[in-house]
Amino acid sequence: MILSLLLFITFTILGCFHFYWFFGGTWGLKKAIPTKSNDVKLKTPPKFATLFVALVLASFALVYLIKSELIIISTNSKAIRIAYWVIPILFIIRAVGEFNYIGFLKKVKDTEFAKADSNLFSPLCLGIGMIGIIIQLLTK
Repeated sequence: MILSLLLFITFTILGCFHFYWFFGGTWGLKKAIPTKSNDVKLKTPPKFATLFVALVLASFALVYLIKSELIIISTNSKAIRIAYWVIPILFIIRAVGEFNYIGFLKKVKDTEFAKADSNLFSPLCLGIGMIGIIIQLLTK
């Protein structure tokens, strides 16, 4: 239950950041978008993509709130059971990266984003993935 709550809180905070950026906030945004160099962004994500990510993260938070059993939703949904495995796997894949700008195996390592990714984002993603798998292995 504690690990599920930890993921619920983590996903809630991450979702709130994305909602904040969607509604025009800029704090932390410079470090959140991958760059080729400190001055050249790969691509600025469209507003709808930021909203989509915020909603997905909020739904992940809900999935782990349900898993914590602090709220009881009577469902034996195959989709939720699959989500308990897919979510951690997605975050482990994110931690490994795409081999250029994102993840532990990235080539570009000296931009502001790359440093934040190495020090915070990738370890966070790996931690989320590992905790999600541990939750599944410890529960029925």
